[in-house]
Amino acid sequence: MTNQSPTAAVLVIGDEILSGRTRDSNSGHIAAFLTEIGIDLREVRVVPDEQDRIVAALDELRTAYTYVFTTGGIGPTHDDITADAVAKAFGVAIEHHPDAVEILRQHYVTPEELTEARLRMARVPVGATLIDNPVSKAPGFHIGNVFVMAGVPKIMQAMLLNVEKELVGGVPVQSVTVDCPFGEGVIGSALGEVAKAHPLVSIGSYPILAARNFSTKLVIRSRDPMALAAATAAVEAMLATITRDKAGDSTLTDY
Repeated sequence: MTNQSPTAAVLVIGDEILSGRTRDSNSGHIAAFLTEIGIDLREVRVVPDEQDRIVAALDELRTAYTYVFTTGGIGPTHDDITADAVAKAFGVAIEHHPDAVEILRQHYVTPEELTEARLRMARVPVGATLIDNPVSKAPGFHIGNVFVMAGVPKIMQAMLLNVEKELVGGVPVQSVTVDCPFGEGVIGSALGEVAKAHPLVSIGSYPILAARNFSTKLVIRSRDPMALAAATAAVEAMLATITRDKAGDSTLTDY
């Protein structure tokens, strides 16, 4: 499938993800969000709470893709070092953003509530703009082509909605799912020929095991509606041919 649309990467930051203590759901949500506005998510990477690792990943990803979205590491504790790492990657200082400080002051109404730890959440790289956080108020930020968001899914999702206006999307990908009663081992060669004949689409095959028999979900994706329709028809014709030629063959459901 020809790719002329903007591209993106997600950088998931946190020891808790790598240890398995917390499961990442943010990257899947971001992927679906970007697909709807025509931005291709090309890579998801997970790094620990180590500044050098975060900086190295950011430097690579932000030069390779149109946009980078980070999640995690912008809270009030000592291991929340994402803002510092982003500042280092861009070669700028980090400071308390006056608007972010005011947001926190309005949210934490007494001096006792606005602790030094919570004020850490107002530190952003110089030159960054804030990303609104309607859930817990502490903002994310945007610098260059990097959007830095919270790791808590509900907060990240709210931030992402406020990021959309900053993004330039492309033509959204459309998809069609075809249920195939055969395993991949039966359709593999024929499916490869269909894919080769339809270069403007991508065709994914996803095996399903029910009892002791395999079937397959075939997902056809393209930005070109006519190419999508033609490839779908070709897949359906391929399955009809296999069904006709192999009627009664007990091996059809083998993987």
